[in-house]
Amino acid sequence: MSSGWLVWVYFSMAFVAANLPWFSERVFFLLEPKGGEKGPAMRLVELLVLYFIIGGIGLGFERQVTGSIHGQGWQFFAITGALFLVFALPGFIYRYDLRKHLRHR
Repeated sequence: MSSGWLVWVYFSMAFVAANLPWFSERVFFLLEPKGGEKGPAMRLVELLVLYFIIGGIGLGFERQVTGSIHGQGWQFFAITGALFLVFALPGFIYRYDLRKHLRHR
């Protein structure tokens, strides 16, 4: 498996994972919330957990391709966290803006 192809697979997985909390009312796709609707705080917790899961998958890919895992500073995590939030933007817009407009048609 070439590393170029693996990078695109990884970015696609990150994009899908970043949007998952906004498209489901279940907590982690398993539990029904008590109030019937998941709040914004729980969506952010899910987003944080998914960030770490995708990061772990990325570590596995790095080890598979290079044979080792390189240490990273705080700058790396700040940039990847910001990129994950940018990836989550389409789901956020759908959830809190676009869905209201689509229902009124």
